[in-house]
Amino acid sequence: MRIWPFRRRARRAAPVLTGPKLDEHPWYAKATELSQTGTLTMARRLPALIGQVMRLAWRAARRDLLVTIVLNVVAGIFTAFGLLATTGVLTALLSSGPTPDRVRAAAPQLLLVGAAVTARAGFAAAAQWAQARLRPQVQRLVEQRLYELTTALDLTAFDDAAFQDDLHRAKTRGVDSAPSMVDNAVDLFTAAVGVVAAAGALGVLHPVLLPLLLLTAFPEGWAAVRAARIGYLTQLGLVERRRRSWILTDLMTERVHAAEVRSFTVRDFLLHRYAGLAAEIRDALLDLARRQTVTQLQGDVLKGVATACMYTALGVLLWRGVMPLAVAGTAVLAIRAGQTSLISLVYSLNRCYEDGLYFGDYVAYCETAERRVRAPEPVPEPAVAPVLEDFREIIAEDVTFTYPDADAPSLDKVSVRLRRGEIVALVGENGSGKTTLAKILAGLYGPQDGVVRWDDVRADELHPDVLRRAIAVIAQDHTHWPMTAADNITMGDDLAAPGVRESVGRATAASGADEVVAALPHGLDTLLDRRFADGHELSGGQWQRLAAARGFYRDAPLLICDEPTAALDARAEHHLFEQIREHAARDGRTVLLITHRLASVRHADRIYVLDEGRVIAHGTHRELMAEKGLYAELYDLQASAYRFDLVHDDARRRA
Repeated sequence: MRIWPFRRRARRAAPVLTGPKLDEHPWYAKATELSQTGTLTMARRLPALIGQVMRLAWRAARRDLLVTIVLNVVAGIFTAFGLLATTGVLTALLSSGPTPDRVRAAAPQLLLVGAAVTARAGFAAAAQWAQARLRPQVQRLVEQRLYELTTALDLTAFDDAAFQDDLHRAKTRGVDSAPSMVDNAVDLFTAAVGVVAAAGALGVLHPVLLPLLLLTAFPEGWAAVRAARIGYLTQLGLVERRRRSWILTDLMTERVHAAEVRSFTVRDFLLHRYAGLAAEIRDALLDLARRQTVTQLQGDVLKGVATACMYTALGVLLWRGVMPLAVAGTAVLAIRAGQTSLISLVYSLNRCYEDGLYFGDYVAYCETAERRVRAPEPVPEPAVAPVLEDFREIIAEDVTFTYPDADAPSLDKVSVRLRRGEIVALVGENGSGKTTLAKILAGLYGPQDGVVRWDDVRADELHPDVLRRAIAVIAQDHTHWPMTAADNITMGDDLAAPGVRESVGRATAASGADEVVAALPHGLDTLLDRRFADGHELSGGQWQRLAAARGFYRDAPLLICDEPTAALDARAEHHLFEQIREHAARDGRTVLLITHRLASVRHADRIYVLDEGRVIAHGTHRELMAEKGLYAELYDLQASAYRFDLVHDDARRRA
């Protein structure tokens, strides 16, 4: 094992971290703003945060929320009643006379105290049960909202690094903070009721004790809010490093990367990078622990001074005879109860405020996502379905598109035309804009300039789902869904529904996936993920055939094939291209084909050649070869390799 020499190296050298600096991220400005915000400002923000999460809890389970609040109030009333009843008990016990007589005089008050304690315990238990019901219902609501918004976003959102950071914070601490904040907000309310109950009892006993009790809350409250803010800013500053750390964790632990990690012997490299990030995270958390401990210590000292002042005032009142001994005894019990509630209140305040900061990230993400979700005035589906199904032509006119943070457009005033029943090919070198154009035609990206029309209907006026149901895609980078083979083809359709199994059979035969399915231990019902019991794994070519079957199964009027044969052998590739041509000939289906195998596009009805985001030529294979341009150059390069091999093999045979 070479891990010990590596560990010594990791301690000596700091890692080289690539990527943008922390202060270049937009969310770092938020951290700077928060670091300059005072405690009073934070305290003013807390009611708004609590209001947001309470509205969320109201939508999730209003009955449980109401029951929790009402029962906690009732429990607080019984707390105050029990404290005041204790005065009667102590007065009777401390009066003059024989002990049996004093005990008998105190008995009714003792019964009242016992009844009050029992009732308070019962109502508090019922309130806790109702509160426990709130958490899973709030959790479901916030997760559902996050997933609904995220899955509705345009694909461009996932190309935006800043937006990815927002999503990362929302789905980690943000989602979990919502039910936690509901718990803490309810605990805060419960503790506040307890404080009010104790304070009310003290106010009845003697008004001077009331402000002294409340004074003890301020030092610890200040410390809690400050500690929460320090913790939040630290975690915020670690977002980028944690995300990189988790990416490295996936690289070192996921099966899909395991072979390449070993083949290229990058174990030490990955461990070195991970150790550097882990060291930075550790140092930041150690510094956080030190700063929070110092803050808490300062709060405890101030709290001790306030408590001493309170008990001194109680002693002075007794010394001067302002307060009877029985009332003083009750006051001590009320002070103890009040301080217990204050401790709970301060802890809940700390947790509520800290969770509120992370919940604010979730709320901010949802608001940003809602603004980014494209919501056009939808044309009724029955009105546009015939247009999409029986279109005459699809036209992209002067389409321009630039990725977030890119310096140059990926597409610059590109125009293409796809007629019904045609096979149209996009060719060009890597980075020429072929896949970007295909995604725009598929409705995954919206052009920043220009327009896409299906006959006279603008694509941007259609609901995205209506448009996408008219399009099938066979992608090179397809998803390996951890589901059954049937689910990977039908994408949600029930295999037992009428006609579905027959459609799956036609799609698998067309793509060559029928041989793959036949070899699986449970056929279409085989789970395609080895991370689960009885799961099965496919090769790259087998997955490619399954992805092609997915596209054929949809049988949409427009089929987009983006490098559909990249992982296929020669025989499977020939079979798939034959099926694509048959698909276009059947029922007038249109095919948009992207491939680097130029021999496969010779029979396309029209070929568009892209270079650096522009269409530089278009026409048939014969026309483009006659132009002697980029297409002819690329075609001849590929053809020459085959001709060289044939000549070389012939020469060897003669020799």
